[in-house]
Amino acid sequence: MSPVRRCSRTACGRPAVATLTYVYADSTAVLGPLATYAEPHCYDLCADHSARLTAPRGWDVVRLTDGSAPAHPSGDDLEALANAVREAARPHDRGPGGAGGGRQADPMETGRRGHLRVLRSPEP
Repeated sequence: MSPVRRCSRTACGRPAVATLTYVYADSTAVLGPLATYAEPHCYDLCADHSARLTAPRGWDVVRLTDGSAPAHPSGDDLEALANAVREAARPHDRGPGGAGGGRQADPMETGRRGHLRVLRSPEP
């Protein structure tokens, strides 16, 4: 017998990456990281089958993550970061007592947003 656990779906021989358990009392399907041991009433699924998992009508699907996979930033996160960089790069009016808040302005600093600063490249 192979030490690698395989997907429980019929005719699928790919390696299992997740374990599916049904909680009949709560009408819930729980999909989590691959269990340490193969249990009789649990189903091991490959990455493709775990991603496409659907539950019966009226049931809920709970997807548990183990935290080992890196979180992928959403489009909103990337857009917010790009907007913050654009805002920081925009020149601001620095009159007396202006955006510096009474601090001496750094001559290399061209913009600021919160704790982020945009600095000019030093001339060679």
